[in-house]
Amino acid sequence: MSGPQVARRRRRQRWLAGGLMVLVVLGVGVVVLLTRVGDGGATPPSGPQAAQTAEVVRTDLAEQRTVDGKMGYGPERVLAGRKQGTVTGLPAVGTVLDRGKTVYEVDAAPIVLFVGDIPLYRDVGPGVTDGPDVMVVEENLRYLGFGGFGGPDRKFTEATAAAVRKWQKSLGRQESGVVGQADVLVTAGPVRVSAVTAELGAQGPSSVVKYTGTDRVVTVPLKADQRDLAKPGEKVELTIDDRSTHGTVRAVAPVVDSGSSTPDTGGSGQQPKFLATVTPDDPAAAGPDAGSVSVRFTTASKPGVLVVPVGALVALAEGGYAVEIADVGGRRLMAVRPGLFANGRVEVSAPELRAGMRVVTTS
Repeated sequence: MSGPQVARRRRRQRWLAGGLMVLVVLGVGVVVLLTRVGDGGATPPSGPQAAQTAEVVRTDLAEQRTVDGKMGYGPERVLAGRKQGTVTGLPAVGTVLDRGKTVYEVDAAPIVLFVGDIPLYRDVGPGVTDGPDVMVVEENLRYLGFGGFGGPDRKFTEATAAAVRKWQKSLGRQESGVVGQADVLVTAGPVRVSAVTAELGAQGPSSVVKYTGTDRVVTVPLKADQRDLAKPGEKVELTIDDRSTHGTVRAVAPVVDSGSSTPDTGGSGQQPKFLATVTPDDPAAAGPDAGSVSVRFTTASKPGVLVVPVGALVALAEGGYAVEIADVGGRRLMAVRPGLFANGRVEVSAPELRAGMRVVTTS
């Protein structure tokens, strides 16, 4: 509910609860009705009683919306194996796998992780046509120290085959010069094993492990109407174990599986449709254990505006708003135009309003 709507609603409630205050000015029947936003009743524009005041300040004002997230390693993905045979080795949960590392073993032979943007869709060896999978093989071989074929490209040469045989020898595999499409698993980068889904002795499982990224991140489930809160590259405020820090939205992606394992973020029975990933600017702020995190997204902001507490805003019965200036000359009303409401404060503007003035307020 917007600030003006709140003021009108509270004004109606206070008139009903406390009646109307009528001020007769100079004996003339001019009626002025005043309701101070955030107070329990009407407030006269002046009087001898002590009043709580606040300074008008010029500052940046931001409207924010808070959503609960969770600290961890990001969303899980399934790493599927294609090698036929008996599973003879599996990684432990928490293992970090980089390129060249063994993901699991089949018939006592290692299935190795490669890093790239496309999985192997065929066996890569002598005689294959040019293709992006050849470049994936050459990039990984060169990174692992098995070069000799020049810069990685899409062409498989005899020099590439020689590098493959050297790599296979280092693994104790048959030195065929051919990289079978089931001999390696390709991911976009290093991964962390979050769950092991295969079992020793299984025959050619389709799912071997579940994995996440290796960096600590905050994942934030968002419902459909919250999608626009998170924009990649934008800054957010984080509260982690009562500590405040900042982070950057890395990505926003649709939720692949919106089953019961994904929590409802709003208590409305609606399941999240999107998952935002936020990277803390200070990795040390992430802490060693996963836990809940409050994420504050900025929905609107105004730089360098005059701001007063919401409790200083007065709703006038004839329409519009004012603040009550308290200075050496006494207390007087000044009509203002309210703007952005945020965190118990409101932007106000008026030709004569200046930073440093003091206004009567309830909070």
